[in-house]
Amino acid sequence: MKTLSRRNFLVASSALASTSLVTGKLNAEASTIAPKRIIRIAHLTDIHVMPGRNSQAGMAKAFQHAQSLADKPDFIFNGGDCIMDALKRSKDETQAQWTEWRGVLKNELDLPMHSAIGNHDVWGWANPDRLSNEDYGKKWAMEELSLEKRYYSFKQAGWCFIVLDSTYFAPSNAKGYTAKLDEKQFEWLTSELQSINSETPICILSHIPIISFCPFFDGDNEKNGNWEVPGPWMHIDARRIKDLFSMHDNIKTCLSGHIHLQDEVQYLGIKYLCNGAVSGGWWEGNYQEFPPAYVLVDLYDDGSVQSFYTPYM
Repeated sequence: MKTLSRRNFLVASSALASTSLVTGKLNAEASTIAPKRIIRIAHLTDIHVMPGRNSQAGMAKAFQHAQSLADKPDFIFNGGDCIMDALKRSKDETQAQWTEWRGVLKNELDLPMHSAIGNHDVWGWANPDRLSNEDYGKKWAMEELSLEKRYYSFKQAGWCFIVLDSTYFAPSNAKGYTAKLDEKQFEWLTSELQSINSETPICILSHIPIISFCPFFDGDNEKNGNWEVPGPWMHIDARRIKDLFSMHDNIKTCLSGHIHLQDEVQYLGIKYLCNGAVSGGWWEGNYQEFPPAYVLVDLYDDGSVQSFYTPYM
């Protein structure tokens, strides 16, 4: 056996140390490579445009702000409640609101836009005469929003997007609706999630939050000594939806509006974003602590999500 001299030992040790340092540096660099953003969304929800209150100018300013960013969004998610209200309004009143909506879009919309139906976009459900008119419902809103289906999916840049219809007809409720997926839609969602490759990250849009903290503060919901969140405020079938989502690790985020407040709830690996309102307090300033705003949502190639509440006034 060859005896290792002190000099040779030191040379070998130095070489081994150098190799370890290089390997360690390469491993460190590999582990710190930042994920790549591949999609930026401008989520504009609860615009509530109407004749008066200067809502048309406010809506126009929100679209201008989002579309003039140096780092532009790839598309706009319209979260619903486009007009002030159709639930309780006459045909003429509803028509006047949609006319304002169309006018602003014609002048201001440059980016692609995907839409969800909001509860206030549904005509006549809180009108006592609703059951006598077969035209009452979501048909009108779907035409205004160029929707072939109430709920749908699409893919872009390696992500899958699912748009849901949160508003469920509930004639026993004075508001005319509650927050729930109808059975046909739930079956479709179950099938759709199964059909998506498990490596494809998923972003879901609904008008009404599936899971959110905000509904607790939307009204005096503790006045009876217990927290009571009304069914129209947050999905009453959230437990059922949560159980379905738990079977799909690639669901990364769920976006919503409706409450005009903003929060981020991380629950069972999914980031639920309730994203405020373009109209703030229905075009009368802030709603509680939250100014009129939209939210930028950045989606990355590793499935991660970042969001930025963006006041535009």
